[in-house]
Amino acid sequence: MALELVINALISTIGAGLIYKILPKFKEMFIKAGMSGVDMSKRNKDVVPESMGVIIGCVYLMVMFLFIPVPFGRHLTLRTEFPHDEFVEMITALLSICCMLLLGFADDVLDLKWRHKLLLPTMASLPLLMVYYVNFNSTTVIVPKPLRFLVGFELNLGFFYYVYMGMLAVFCTNAINILAGINGLEVGQSVLISASLIVFNLVELYFGTGLKAYQFSLYLLIPYLALTLPLLYYNWYPSQMFVGDTFCYFSGMLFAVVGILGHFSKTMLLFFAPQILNFLYSVPQVFRFLPCPRHRLPRYIEKKDVMEPSFFVFKPNQVHFLGALFLRICRFLRLVHVVDGVTKDGTVVASTERDADASYSKCNNLTLINFVLLFTGPVHEKTLTTYLLVIQVFCSLIAFAVRYPMARLFYDVVN
Repeated sequence: MALELVINALISTIGAGLIYKILPKFKEMFIKAGMSGVDMSKRNKDVVPESMGVIIGCVYLMVMFLFIPVPFGRHLTLRTEFPHDEFVEMITALLSICCMLLLGFADDVLDLKWRHKLLLPTMASLPLLMVYYVNFNSTTVIVPKPLRFLVGFELNLGFFYYVYMGMLAVFCTNAINILAGINGLEVGQSVLISASLIVFNLVELYFGTGLKAYQFSLYLLIPYLALTLPLLYYNWYPSQMFVGDTFCYFSGMLFAVVGILGHFSKTMLLFFAPQILNFLYSVPQVFRFLPCPRHRLPRYIEKKDVMEPSFFVFKPNQVHFLGALFLRICRFLRLVHVVDGVTKDGTVVASTERDADASYSKCNNLTLINFVLLFTGPVHEKTLTTYLLVIQVFCSLIAFAVRYPMARLFYDVVN
């Protein structure tokens, strides 16, 4: 077991060195192909290649293909019983990851609509769910102590457990994608999540139950972390390349795969706390209860080289009642910053000079990035990324505390 993990780490290290060398060589190729953009949060408007995450995804698949003979080859040479169930899990995991890599690249090229972004991860997760059904089909969950007087010790969710896992795949693939937009954030949060999951799986493998599912998860996570670190180097401020939706979908599906086949999907969600909070905060805009501009990135102040919250403009009497209710509650809790009496373009008008043109209001765009800026005030982009990654680290520490010491308050046995 240890030898296989060491070989996995060695192949991953070689892959990381390859990524570090080849990424700069692909920059001009992507720019010539028209897959480039301008970093709007910089004073110099240099052209930056986009969708570079596809390179990471391809090298990751190559690393995994080279590694497949390591855990399974000995069964052929020693002529022992071949673990077909484990082999199918590995192939299906790579199939689902490959599907999302392809679909993410299609999104970068074709700019797919939101309904497609919800449908495609669902379709890509179907092979995964089929393998789970054939190999395990365990849909029973242990009920926390405070709720056992209602439903008993355990509850069989049946079909709804598969619905939950399908929704998990959709959430993971989009959660990183909507908490993005500043240099280093997408890759940085992915690095921290994968590192946290590796620590969790190592603890469970060597000090917990020792189930093979945790070893399987490590086979997938170690190469991912190794290959993502050089990408973070190039994506960190000032970014030399953008990763695109390809990387976000690829990363999200990989996390969903290890969570489902590793049998720790609920624990994995603990490490997604910032992404869950960002999604919940974004719901009114994502579901169009409030106006949602195409880009909700912070506003860049070129003169001071800092970022401040961006806003959307709306007419209070034309907002969906759910959106109005959300704003009323969040305004009371000081979770949003709403300015009344502005013009259609967001210009603030003095109360003594307001007329029919100043019948609009504006509110900060509902993302965790803008929310942090409400409390910190205008800050440099690199500083903002650092703040957000510190939040990710803090949430990971809380996740470990919830998973181990605090879990004893809700369950009889904690592995």
